[in-house]
Amino acid sequence: MVGIVVVSHSKKVAEGVVELAAQMAGANDHIIPCGGMEDGSIGTDAVRIMEAISDANTGDGVAILVDLGSGILSTQTALDLLEEPIDARIADAPILEGAVAAAAEAGQGTSLDAVIGAAEEARTFSKNL
Repeated sequence: MVGIVVVSHSKKVAEGVVELAAQMAGANDHIIPCGGMEDGSIGTDAVRIMEAISDANTGDGVAILVDLGSGILSTQTALDLLEEPIDARIADAPILEGAVAAAAEAGQGTSLDAVIGAAEEARTFSKNL
């Protein structure tokens, strides 16, 4: 199963997104929140993100949802720091809608490409009915 990592500057945001995605898409032990700094302050830490990617990896790849600019930079650094080759990619998607769509897709046992595609498709969800 494709793993998912949710990277946010806030621990509470990352945990909340994961909680909602798991609730909406069904249980997935490989949706990992990675928010804030080790001491609980706001920020992102490339080493912690690298560890989350490793924890989420089952061998089928890891989709990563990221909130803001420096989180993207920290995630790119984390990808460079990986000690083992993992097919892990940042989805160009809104963090909440993307995480829900990715979790639902991953729960079906589909490929990393399909999970990333589902997350990125969430960019087009209209909130005007």
